[in-house]
Parts: sequence; C-alpha cells; structure tokens
Amino acid sequence: MITRGLLGGVLVLLGGLVTATLPASTPVLNIGPLDVLRGLEVGRMAGLVVVLAGLGLLAHAWLRLCRTVAVGDRDTVDPAEGVALVRFATAAWCAPLVLAPPLFSRDGWSYAAQGMLARVGLSPYDWGPGALAPADFIPWPWITGPPIVQAVDPLWWDTATPYGPVPVFFGALAADTTGNPWMLVIAHRCIALVGLALLAWAVPRLAGWTGANPAVASALVLVSPLMMANGVAGLHNDLLMVGLMAAALVIAVERGWVWGAMLAGVAAGVKVPGGLVAVGIVVVSLPAGAALLPRVRRLGAVAAVSVGTLVGLGLVTGLGAGWVRALTVPGEVNTPLSATTLVGGVLDWGALHLGLGTDPAMFRDLVRAVGLLVALGVGAWLVLRGQTGSRTAALSAVAFTTAAFVLLSPVVHLWYFLMLPPFLATQRLPRHAMGALVAVSLLLGLVAPLDSSLHGAYYAIVIGAMTVALLMPVLLLTRVARERLASIVAPLAPADRPDQPAASAG
Repeated sequence: MITRGLLGGVLVLLGGLVTATLPASTPVLNIGPLDVLRGLEVGRMAGLVVVLAGLGLLAHAWLRLCRTVAVGDRDTVDPAEGVALVRFATAAWCAPLVLAPPLFSRDGWSYAAQGMLARVGLSPYDWGPGALAPADFIPWPWITGPPIVQAVDPLWWDTATPYGPVPVFFGALAADTTGNPWMLVIAHRCIALVGLALLAWAVPRLAGWTGANPAVASALVLVSPLMMANGVAGLHNDLLMVGLMAAALVIAVERGWVWGAMLAGVAAGVKVPGGLVAVGIVVVSLPAGAALLPRVRRLGAVAAVSVGTLVGLGLVTGLGAGWVRALTVPGEVNTPLSATTLVGGVLDWGALHLGLGTDPAMFRDLVRAVGLLVALGVGAWLVLRGQTGSRTAALSAVAFTTAAFVLLSPVVHLWYFLMLPPFLATQRLPRHAMGALVAVSLLLGLVAPLDSSLHGAYYAIVIGAMTVALLMPVLLLTRVARERLASIVAPLAPADRPDQPAASAG
C-alpha cells in the first residue's frame, strides 16, 4: 500500500517532467530522451498517460489506506496507530512530489517571480512578474528571457498578486538565497507543506470533538487524490491557508479565541478567504444559547483581532496592504466551475440576442456580486442565529460557510475545494455524504491534469478524459471497490458522545 502510493508519486513526477511547463534554461531540458518526448505530440500524450496512471496508483493506495485505518486488517485498529500510519503515508507519498515542477498549473512559477520582485524592492502588489524582464521582452515560449520569468503564464505577466504578505515575504526570503526558479519552486512547496503539517496536527483534534475516527479523517484530508494532485503537486497557497484555518479553530478552543482570531488573520494573510474560519471561532467561543448582542460583540472583537493581525503582517514585512487592490485579479478569467459565472454568462448571452444593449459582462458581474453577498450572508446568519457554545456547531459553521464561498465564488479552480475536507471529514457524516466526499475527492484529483492549460489541446483532452473515464469505474464501481468504499463510509466511530460546550475564553 505505501509502496504503491510511492510508485504513483514517482510516476506523477516523471510524467510531469514531460507535460509541465519548464523554464527554457533549466538543465533538465538538456536530457536527450526528455527533450525528444517534450518535442513530440505523441511523447507529451504518453507523459499525460503516465501522470494519470500515477494518480490512479495514488488513488488506489489511498482507498486501501482509508479501509485499513477504518476497519484494520483484523476488523480492529487503534486510532492512534491509524493516525501514525496516515502520517507516514503522507510523508512517503509527498517525497517525490517535493522535487517536481509546478504540475497542472503554472502558478508556482508566478510565486517564485513574486518573491523575487519583493527581494529586489519592487512590490508585487504594484508590479507583475514581467517587471523582472527587459522592457522589450515578449513572454512567449520561443523567446528566451531571464530564467525567473521563462515559465510564468503570459496571462499573469503584468498583473499584481492577490495573495497576502505571508507567502510573498517567505518567497522573498527564499529569493535572497537563490535565483534559480526551480529551487524557489521547491522552497514554495515546502512553505505549502507547512499547511499540510498543520492539518496533520489539527485534523485528529477536530475529529475528537465529534467522535469521528481521527485516522479516517486524517486519511480523507491529508493524502486524498484531491490533496496530492492540487495541494502538493499543484503547489498552491491554498494548502497553507487551509492548514492555518484548521489550526486556528483548534487554537481558539485550546488557547482562547484571541489566539485563534490572530491565527485566522495569518490565514487571511495567505489568501483572504482564510479569514472565513472566524465564523467558527465566534461560534465556539460563545456560551450556549448566547443572545444577539453578545454575538455581535464577539464577532466584532474577532474581526478586529483578525484584521489587526493582517494589517500588522503587512507593516512588519514591509509589504503593506497593496494586495487589497489586487483582489479583483483572479476575476479576470472565467472558470467553468464557477456557478455564478456560468449563470451570469447565460444571462449576458440572452441579453445580447434579445438586443437589450447591456454591457457584455453586466449580468456576469452582477450575479458574481450577489453570490459573494449570499456566501457572506450564510456566515453572518450562522454567527447571529445559529447554535453557539458547541464544537460540533463550530465545525459545521465553517463547513457551511466555506462551501457557500466555493460554490458561489466568482472564480473556482480545483484547488479551491481544499477548503472543504478538513471541516467535513472531521464530522460524523451520514453514509451517503461520506461516500460523496470520497468520490469527489477522487474525481477532483484525477482530473487535475486536465486544467485550463490544455485549452485547445484536443488530443490531450480526449486521451486524458478517456483515461479518467477508465480509472473511475475501476476505483469506485468494481465489486472490490464497492466493498472497500462501503467499509470506509460505514459508521466508524464509537457511540456518539455528547458535545462538550466550549468555555468562553477571555
């Protein structure tokens, strides 16, 4: 099981060297067979199949791991031993991917360039990666420029970063030691893996609040195909943000809401949605049945501490709050996973054909704005009208709020879904809900290679889709797979324990 997952990670790494965008100056491209494979369409398609085969092996090993920690080899397993096994699997399966280039997305190369911008004294909130290149440089693959920008997506060439000061500051520290873009990418992946370590610490504690099996919860969060493909291989700041969110909720219970709110501010200092965990911090820090006024006061206090921490991070790092101006940058693209973008696009299409004379994106922008307001409204309602003084209620509040944000966000990428498992898998979910979580985590991991960078690559999309279509039934629908899935989603925890109201920490 561990060996199978490790082999899967190695295959993802090797296939990724063929399919991923790499700086033109990287020495790896001087390897003869690799250069030949990357130069031929059939070679790139073979690399894609190798990546998908690796993800399939990882997914199979993950399902086996989930079953092992759920029922054990002899129908019993100690939860502490199960958690240790999951953590060992996490370290082993991540090891090959640490050295990989950014896979399934080119964001990691942008992170490296943004850290270098801060290192040379240019604010990445005012300048895009293109500022590191000569003024006459054109960002196209066949033109060689400075190594640090050679693999940056031209779409983000002149755009400021919407990320907070935390990843930019650490990126600048890394850039102070090396200018090699691949080494900087490895440094950023190590920063992201801090989030995975925080999840490994926090998830068993969150599961303990509800009586869920901590080993199964850890397996569902730490080593799912969703996490391996989008969090680790894809190298996205969302992983660090989610780890800080989970830790903030635990800290709020174990050390007091002030410390939790500060950590929520740090999570927002990675990406603004990290601050949504403040909803759970408010809920868990209030006494049961709190009246409206104490709720409002606690919400204001938590928000003040979190925002103050966020502002303080900008001052301490010297990066300021310029990222606020760049929060609209992700909205420059339309993603098919965004429900509000799709609905708004349909309305704009209808308005165009009806000759209403509206702006081309008027309804898209309107529906996006309404979606965000609804998501924020869900969080506000849970704080002001929902159950308080309960750790289970706090978990549910964060789960509902983050789910509303992901579903109604103006832009939704696969890695946005990383926000959900830590707050879903740690609850006592019904069978169908647990089964859906397993299936969705599997699917969102397997389809990661079919990202937007394949737009227009007809053969890659067809071959990738066919491979995923073959893998999914084997992993979920065969007799052995159904038995394994049934053992995972069966009631796993001992008899329900009464939820312990959290004391209102000063």
